[in-house]
Amino acid sequence: MASSAAAKQDDEGTQHAHTRFAKEQLKAFVERIERLEEEKKATQDDIKDVYAEAKGNGYDVKALRKVVALRKQDANERQEEQAVLETYLHALGMVA
Repeated sequence: MASSAAAKQDDEGTQHAHTRFAKEQLKAFVERIERLEEEKKATQDDIKDVYAEAKGNGYDVKALRKVVALRKQDANERQEEQAVLETYLHALGMVA
């Protein structure tokens, strides 16, 4: 019976260690996410500043945003999107 009580106590100790590990791991994940969110905010602020600087130098920010978006696409995807857009514009009589 004494060995049964000892085994139960060992199980509870192991369970407590696992719970403590899980809490520490969860806290570490949350702290990493918070740190990355702060970095993301700083990066977003930097991008906003670059667009403001470009605007101050006479560039069209809306066009710049479109260029950045287009550069993210692969060439085939970009061509397909352009073809669909031209088809729609032609169908609406917006392109001769």
